[in-house]
Amino acid sequence: MNSTAADVLRLLTVRGETVAVAESLTGGLVAAELTAVPGASKAFRGSVTAYATELKQRLLGVDADLLETRGAVDAQVAGQMAAGARRVLGADWGLATTGVAGPDPQDGHPVGTVFVAVDRATVDAFGSVSDSAGGGKVLALRLNGGREEIRMESVRSVLALLLEQLAGEQTGNERAQDTEQNGGF
Repeated sequence: MNSTAADVLRLLTVRGETVAVAESLTGGLVAAELTAVPGASKAFRGSVTAYATELKQRLLGVDADLLETRGAVDAQVAGQMAAGARRVLGADWGLATTGVAGPDPQDGHPVGTVFVAVDRATVDAFGSVSDSAGGGKVLALRLNGGREEIRMESVRSVLALLLEQLAGEQTGNERAQDTEQNGGF
């Protein structure tokens, strides 16, 4: 069992939050990693494996012009996929993977070009959840190895990116509470 997946799910469960996944090159491996953790259903909403480019637009709402001009292997596409998964599957957090696992280059990108993304639902002062894409973080990777190594490293990377975001928020919240308890200093 992947300890990163377990850590992610533990933090989400404690916070009462959920995650959804949009996958391309990983073909369901992120969802499999998360669901291998006992009790995953407390925080994991589901996933969309949008391997075909047109499904990224149709199911996840990725901008058609962006896909036409940039192709599916793109940082902005990854961000929109994560936002789409979060929105479509009704989660607090969205994850996405897109890239080239090989054996051949795609859309002018060499094998090992990967983008992983995390998107966070934002809530305004009135309690409304924002549906705009791009409210997250995208990581560009250049991975070495064969097809399976690239796919597995993509899984590890997207889960580590979410864990980093969760841990960062946790630390920020703890600091805010500490500041409050110390009279705002």
